[in-house]
Amino acid sequence: MSPWRSLSLWMDQLDEPLAARPALSEDLHADVAIIGAGYTGLWTAYYLKRQAPQLRIVILEGEIAGFGASGRNGGWLMGGMLGEAAMLADQPSAQRHAAFQVLHGIPDEVASVLQREQIACDYRKAGVLYCAARYPEQLASLREQLTALHALGLDETDYRWLTPFDLGKQLQLANAYGAIYTPHCATIQPAKLVRGLARCVQAMGVELYEQSRVTDWQTGQVRTATGSVRADWIVPAVEGYAASLPPLGKYQLPVQSLLVATEPLSKEIWADIGLERGQAFSENSRQVTYGQRSADNRLIFGARGGYRFGGQLRTDFNLNEDERDLRRYLFGELFPQLKQARISHAWGGNLGMARRFRPHMLVDRSNGIALSGGYGGEGVGASNLGGRTLADLILGQQSELTRQPWVLGDQPLSRLPRWEPEPLRWLGYNAIIQSFVHEDRVLANPHSAPWRRQLASGLAGTLEKFMH
Repeated sequence: MSPWRSLSLWMDQLDEPLAARPALSEDLHADVAIIGAGYTGLWTAYYLKRQAPQLRIVILEGEIAGFGASGRNGGWLMGGMLGEAAMLADQPSAQRHAAFQVLHGIPDEVASVLQREQIACDYRKAGVLYCAARYPEQLASLREQLTALHALGLDETDYRWLTPFDLGKQLQLANAYGAIYTPHCATIQPAKLVRGLARCVQAMGVELYEQSRVTDWQTGQVRTATGSVRADWIVPAVEGYAASLPPLGKYQLPVQSLLVATEPLSKEIWADIGLERGQAFSENSRQVTYGQRSADNRLIFGARGGYRFGGQLRTDFNLNEDERDLRRYLFGELFPQLKQARISHAWGGNLGMARRFRPHMLVDRSNGIALSGGYGGEGVGASNLGGRTLADLILGQQSELTRQPWVLGDQPLSRLPRWEPEPLRWLGYNAIIQSFVHEDRVLANPHSAPWRRQLASGLAGTLEKFMH
């Protein structure tokens, strides 16, 4: 069996042979060299070829298409972007409205590509439920979030409140206080999407070399152990693996997210739980939980992972007992009938986190670099927008996409916000994560004293603001 099948449930489910495409074995000249065959690299190649089919585009992938986060994520295709509210808060209302239209249109844009290119990836657009379910503080927090969203000009068609009764029509939780529902989200089978995109761009004429890890990159050239590519444009589409391509590691921090999947559950159990249309759901805590019902009736459930000193990548994603137990505890609190459900798969991946928690898209024309990244775990949808935007930027086209506040325009990489040097970022990040764990433990205990609850939430909230 291919070792790549063990990367995630999604890779294990593929009905194709997982054999690597040939590696780069010569020196080439191209118009665009893309590092990484994940979503960002593949979407960039796709939209470039759609607009300028004459371009010679070469993609170099260190393992196989989908090896990174694109083949391991939770399967949320969101019509949004991390940090969007902060980036749009100071924009004039007309520009803010246009930006939200761009963001909310992401799932439908992907759906149109899937139909046009005949890529089957279990796409279901049924929205997402952000739930208050394990302790009452979540209710006040969600209400504040909804008020803030409506203050930005969004309305009930974008984000609306669900009472516990209304929520129960879609999802039955053990102790629901209510939820925010938005239709701007789809769920997918991530590996089917990334593998389908790889086949698609190859059919369009893109040259894709696998097991071709880039060992050096500089203006106009990238090198592997067995070849090189000279190109007018280089697109380092590596996200969580930015530390492997200095100096990108200064701007995108690798953090981990960890997931589990149950065995397929019976129709009777799902009749009790819901999610009939493929809705995504999240429980509103700083543990960053997320889940969906897979097409083959498994519960897919993930939560925040961690950060390693020096931005070291995690390579072993065989979750230990504590990591599995935490995710079982969290989904068991939401769905008591699943506390004894068998976990069939457990996995994780590295994702890229930008400083100030704001994704970025830019071109550095003087050095021929185009970059989109820092998605912070919300890259399934944002990478599509990133690919479209980079295509316009590389081709020098002014568009609605290139005028958005997350597009930094033509500037050198050095203008990006940098993460603090070690040991400051390790100490800071882990202190903040521990405050989140402490808050969750205190608030989940109904016997915690009010002063203790307030103290835990106040500390976690203060440190979370510091992260931003």
